[in-house]
Amino acid sequence: MSTLILILVTGVGLGALYFLVASGLSLIYGLMHVLNFAHGAFLTAGAYAAWVAMGRLSGLGGWAFPLSIVIGMVFGAIIGAAVEFCLIRPLYRRHIEQVLVTVGLGLMAVALFTGIWGADPQPFPRPDWTRATTDIGGAAIPNDRFLLIAAAGLLLAGLIALLRYTRIGLVIRAGVENRTMVQALGIDVRRTFTLVFALGGAAAALGGVLGSVYLGSVSPGQGTALLIFAFIVVVIGGFGSIGGTAIAALLVGLVQQMANYYVGSGIGDVSVVLLLAAVLLVRPAGLTGRTA
Repeated sequence: MSTLILILVTGVGLGALYFLVASGLSLIYGLMHVLNFAHGAFLTAGAYAAWVAMGRLSGLGGWAFPLSIVIGMVFGAIIGAAVEFCLIRPLYRRHIEQVLVTVGLGLMAVALFTGIWGADPQPFPRPDWTRATTDIGGAAIPNDRFLLIAAAGLLLAGLIALLRYTRIGLVIRAGVENRTMVQALGIDVRRTFTLVFALGGAAAALGGVLGSVYLGSVSPGQGTALLIFAFIVVVIGGFGSIGGTAIAALLVGLVQQMANYYVGSGIGDVSVVLLLAAVLLVRPAGLTGRTA
C-alpha cells in the first residue's frame, strides 16, 4: 500500500511540474494562437535567473528561496514581453514565420546559456526542507512534490480567476474575439497581448525554477527537454484549454510514474507517447477540445 501511495503522490507531483511548464504555452496559444517554440527558453532563463539570485541572496537565509522564485518569474515575464513586442507583434496572422522565429530563438537561447554557464548541469541550491520527506501511510514522500502540487494549484486558480473575473481578463478575451471592436472602444489591445506573453513567460519561469528544485540542477537544455512534455500535455488536453492542460498533465504524470515502476525504467516516456497517440486517434482535438 505504501508503494502505491508513493507512486500516486509522486505521479501527481510530476504532473504538477508538467502543468507549470505547459500552462504558459497553453495560455499563449489559447489566447493569441501563437505556437511558441521559444517557451523552453523562457523556462531556462527563469531557472538561471533564480539560480544566480540564490547565490547572491544566500545571506538572507530562508527568504532567499522565495525571493529567487519571484526574481525568476519577473525575469521570465520581461523576456516574454520583449519577445512579443520585438518579434511576434509584426508576425500576427503569419504562422509559418512565427514558428521559424520562435524555433530559432529557442536554439539561440540554448547556445547563449551554454556559452555563459557551460554545458554541464549546475547544482541548484535547494532549501533543506525540500530535500526532506514526509511520511504518508508508510510512504516517504519527498517534500518538493508537495511544493510542486501547491504551486500548480495556485497557478491554475490564479489563471482561471484572472481570465474569468477581472477586467484585464475580459479585455484579453474580447481582444482575441474582435480586435477591431475593442480598439474602437479606445482600448490598446497590443498592450494586453504583450501582457499575455508576460504571463506566459512568468509561468514558464516558475516551472523552470521549481523544475530545477525537482531535478536538483539547472542546465542549458533543461527547457528543451521539458518543452517536449509540455507540448504533449497541451495536445492531449486540447490546445488553448487551461483546464484541459491541468487534466492532461495529471494524467501524463501518473501514467509515466506507474509505467516506470510496474513495467520498467524508461518505459514511462514510451507510455506517454502511446497515450498521446491513443488520444489523437479517439479525440483529435484533445480531451477538452472541440470536435468537428
